[in-house]
Amino acid sequence: MATIEYLRTDPDLPPVGVVDRTPITPAKKAVFAGIAVLGAIAWAILAFVRGESVNAIWIVIAAVCTYITAYRFYARFIEWKITKPRDDVATPAEIYDNGKDFMPMDRRVLYGHHFAAIAGAGPLVGPVLAAQMGYLPGTIWIVIGVVLAGAVQDYLVLWASTRRRGRSLGQMARDELGAVGGVAAIVAILAIMTILLAVLALVVVNALGESPWGVFSIAMTIPIALFMGVYLRYLRPGKVGEVSAIGIALLLAAIVGGGWVSETEWGADWFTLSRTTIAWCLIAYGFFASVLPVWLLLAPRDYLSTFMKVGTIVLLAAGILITMPVLQAPAVSEFAHTGNGPAFAGSLFPFLFITIACGALSGFHALVSSGTTPKLLAKESNAKMIGYGGMLMESFVAVMAIITASIIDQHLYFGMNASAGLTGGTPETAAAYTNSLGLSGPPATPELFADAASDVGENSIISRTGGAPTLAVGISEVFHQFLGGESMKAFWYHFAIMFEALFILTTIDAGTRVARFLVSDALGNVGGGFRKFRDPSWRIGAWVCSLLVVAGWGSVLLMGVNDPFGGINALYPLFGIANQLLAAIALTVVLTIIVKRGQWKWAWIPGVPLAWDLVVTMTASWQKIFSADPRLGFWKQHSMCQAAKDAGTGCLTAKTPEQVDIAIRNTFIQGTLSIVFAVLVLIVAVVGAIVCARAIRSGTISSSEPENQPSKLFAPSGFIATAAEKDVQKEWDALIAEGEVKAPGSAHVS
Repeated sequence: MATIEYLRTDPDLPPVGVVDRTPITPAKKAVFAGIAVLGAIAWAILAFVRGESVNAIWIVIAAVCTYITAYRFYARFIEWKITKPRDDVATPAEIYDNGKDFMPMDRRVLYGHHFAAIAGAGPLVGPVLAAQMGYLPGTIWIVIGVVLAGAVQDYLVLWASTRRRGRSLGQMARDELGAVGGVAAIVAILAIMTILLAVLALVVVNALGESPWGVFSIAMTIPIALFMGVYLRYLRPGKVGEVSAIGIALLLAAIVGGGWVSETEWGADWFTLSRTTIAWCLIAYGFFASVLPVWLLLAPRDYLSTFMKVGTIVLLAAGILITMPVLQAPAVSEFAHTGNGPAFAGSLFPFLFITIACGALSGFHALVSSGTTPKLLAKESNAKMIGYGGMLMESFVAVMAIITASIIDQHLYFGMNASAGLTGGTPETAAAYTNSLGLSGPPATPELFADAASDVGENSIISRTGGAPTLAVGISEVFHQFLGGESMKAFWYHFAIMFEALFILTTIDAGTRVARFLVSDALGNVGGGFRKFRDPSWRIGAWVCSLLVVAGWGSVLLMGVNDPFGGINALYPLFGIANQLLAAIALTVVLTIIVKRGQWKWAWIPGVPLAWDLVVTMTASWQKIFSADPRLGFWKQHSMCQAAKDAGTGCLTAKTPEQVDIAIRNTFIQGTLSIVFAVLVLIVAVVGAIVCARAIRSGTISSSEPENQPSKLFAPSGFIATAAEKDVQKEWDALIAEGEVKAPGSAHVS
């Protein structure tokens, strides 16, 4: 039996796909066995060794070994049993190639776009905050959660959307669950999406506010991306290596140049922008990134930013392997049991799994996997590398984040992540506060906080909440030890701040485009003249839907920027819950699709993470709605503030009557949205269960997948082409050079 099969759809053309069934060799089996054993040893050390002698290197080893094993075996198992990719079938990118929203994209560029689009604030900020419960719980959830839940969701949603002509998650819910479940899903998705985008945008605004270095460097990625898009489409089609080298060089120049520009008088004047101005710039950028052809700005910019994202994380991992820092945080802290941590309130279950909103499982990813990515996927076989593999990379980002938070002095960690009301805002009061927490290690001194701020070039780092500054301190702590010494600490700190802003910004542009597709599908369901909205590339519809989307998240963003007591700041506690509720919708949809296709025996693959996610999110929602603890319950906070207003006193952080009114409004919004989100998701879950039960009981197999069309292009399956794929690629390259066929993605190049 031949181990390599060549897929052909036209006798006059070379093969359109290569299927390699070569058995795994004994040598490779031994390598994977060694990786598994090494990973098991690392996990055993993390789980059972206590004290302050555990080295951070064991977290890196445990994570990497788990990722390799999961991708090689579990992802392939899903591929064999459920997705069964066919490269002789045309993807939506090939069928609808219009050079705007649909076009077959090089798998390496698409991997960069997809990773940049899904990797936002969650894998950076969430793990840093979760470190208050110790390094072990968060690490276990990040690594095991991504293998069994997050990567599974991303892969299966991408597969399902690709098989359905690139339909959005909301439209797939409507098609598979019917009117009631579909409408509930669409409403929930659009409402949650608005909050997610506004929160992500606010993090970027706060990171870039009054930072000329960051504003210049990130602004320069836009013209660089435009150049890369034109280069790859018109000047040198298909030359990904060339444009990558040029893009990396220009990106490094922008980063270095940003430091120089920020020190000049004109640079400081031009690029020191207020937070309101930056917010308006983000709104404008989100709109244009949503309506411009995907090859011109969105994809090359995301691909470009991936070099910095992945490069920084890999360099951080290398730094940890070289410097071998000791974990200062305990394996499990007392805050995991008491639930009164300074960074956020709540016990380990369920709030650890809500705080780490990305890195393990993220509903936002399902929107990208059913938004831009399926419309750019050249071959079905690329979905595993991009969907499952891209999520593993984000999980590794989260692992690096929790390490950086765990290797710094724990007094410093809590001094940065506790509110100013607790720390007092001065080195003396911060030292006294952190010493009262009963942390291990020498007592904190005022000099600890003063010196830490001086080392990174800041006036103060006390109560710099939100996680991003803590991550920057951790990165500078690792980098300066093997790149430049103590004098480079300030540089690496500000580099990390800019890195975080760039990391998050790429989710804004892709998220806006994805939300545009959702709105377009929703309007198309109305019927009548609105049917034209079903075409996501209809220009008038694209502009109208983009305006609606940016008006939604932009207005909430401006509210949060201009009102420090209200707006999106009040909604931030909902961010994690909303994101995980969105994941529950996505997993319900793919579970229903799998059952209706007759693949009942494999329904546990999305079913197990769905059940876990529902238990976690509904428990968290219940506590946020009904808890009598004012640190947790929104309605308890609301009643307290209402009583305070009646008594003419302050409430929580609100001191003046105006601030009390704002607190009343905010807690009402929080509590109401918590109820609405939970009810909508429960409706989707119940309807999904009913549809699945009917399908199993009837024994019939149904699918909303359209008929297959034969593919007429070729692309390798994995990131690195095999020898057989390289030979086939040469045949296609020869035909392209002779003008017999066009290169993928260049169907509209004149």
